[in-house]
Amino acid sequence: MKVSLWLATGLLVIIAVLAGFWLINQSPGSKSPVAGDAPAGAVDRAVPGAREQAAPWVGLTAATEIPDTLPASLAGTSVPSGWVQLDSNGSLIPTPHLRQLFEYYLSALGEESLPTLVARIEQQLGQLDNPARSEALGILGDYLDYKLALGDLEASYGEPSDPGPEEMARRMEEIHGLRRTWLAADVAEAFFASEEALDRFQLSQRRIARNQTLSDAERAEALARAERALPEPVRRARQETRQFADYEQARQALANDPEALAAWREGTFGAEIAARLEEVEVRQRDWSRRWQAYSAARRELIDAGLAGPERDAALHALRERHFDGAEQLRAEALDSLR
Repeated sequence: MKVSLWLATGLLVIIAVLAGFWLINQSPGSKSPVAGDAPAGAVDRAVPGAREQAAPWVGLTAATEIPDTLPASLAGTSVPSGWVQLDSNGSLIPTPHLRQLFEYYLSALGEESLPTLVARIEQQLGQLDNPARSEALGILGDYLDYKLALGDLEASYGEPSDPGPEEMARRMEEIHGLRRTWLAADVAEAFFASEEALDRFQLSQRRIARNQTLSDAERAEALARAERALPEPVRRARQETRQFADYEQARQALANDPEALAAWREGTFGAEIAARLEEVEVRQRDWSRRWQAYSAARRELIDAGLAGPERDAALHALRERHFDGAEQLRAEALDSLR
């Protein structure tokens, strides 16, 4: 369940940067949502973390210089797609993909400043025409305000702990309500519906597990009923996860009987997926064979005591002999973890 506490370094950084930016840039004309303006179902702003004044995060980054290269953590990745969805009037339809776009860039906070990351997001939103562009910028501002308020709320919970189901339920409802305080109802639903459904399911799991009055059969039926209440995409994802967990167990149990494993794969996943899984296994076995040979040769090379530049050159040549293309980068990355 995602009622985690933002007391890690990333949270401390975002609170410090956002708060400083707010104090420097707030003005009498900045947006100031009040309780009467909140969407239906929003919590009262007396809830811890619900700020009285929204910060003018967006629209102040036009002069911010955006580096030509992405932060290191985003290098080689792709910007999330699918977030440009418009209705017949040209208005933006909020989707989970839009939140993914925001989080894609905000995940690099600490590598780049918040104004730079917001400018990157605004640059992406600039491909929209109005009214969608203005709507997207408004959602971005609300989302940043929500993130800051969430940090305040979670910090109020104190040190990380393992709260019981009732305390978890209280925190969950506070966080769910906070989202609807800062975000329009349709935006909060689009951004968090699946996550919140999973929150409720995991809370139900804990309550069922702690209910000593249930028999094993009753507990199993209660868990199945709770899972049936999940949205179809979430339920399907959970089922697929269980299937692949079962697959790993089958691989170990049938490691010495390839025919039985092939039959299990096809019976569980169907012929098409089973064939792809078998291809993956073949590649994994080939990689494992070459990695073991490379590792043995690498140990001999390291033990030879070559000087730094000579050793690095020899290791590079060794990787080229055993691996192709991107495999060399994978081998080098694995070497760095030794």
